[in-house]
Amino acid sequence: MTSAPRTLWEQGEKPGSEVAALSVALLITAAAIDVVLGDDLGLLFDLTFVTVCAGAALRVRPSDFFTIGVLPPLAMLLTVVLLAFAEPGSIAHAQDGVVQATVSGLSTHAIALVVGYLLCLGVLGVRNQVQTRQKRSGSPAPRRSTSG
Repeated sequence: MTSAPRTLWEQGEKPGSEVAALSVALLITAAAIDVVLGDDLGLLFDLTFVTVCAGAALRVRPSDFFTIGVLPPLAMLLTVVLLAFAEPGSIAHAQDGVVQATVSGLSTHAIALVVGYLLCLGVLGVRNQVQTRQKRSGSPAPRRSTSG
């Protein structure tokens, strides 16, 4: 018996911890590249942030939606705090302290944070609706076998 092809909303199967770790690693890498290329955190990081938020919401398994649902603000905060310690001039004035640089960095990238977070929550919401509809209709989602 051939099962129907899975939609984009049904394909996420990765554990939340793996998706979160990869997302943070990608964001820190993008931040480092952006700072090296332009001396400050800019558009490259913002676009990467939004893309990573959407990608994480698509890749995570349904039982770990909460983990990814809280990831965007925490990942942004972690990245900005790391830059505030290592290179405060990339997100604020070079002489600013860690707290001031963190606040400045978060406020400068607030639009990317809001867009990425809303996109992440929107994708998770759609995936949750698809999953709920499947359960209601009685047609189980196709399962992958664990062997070969």
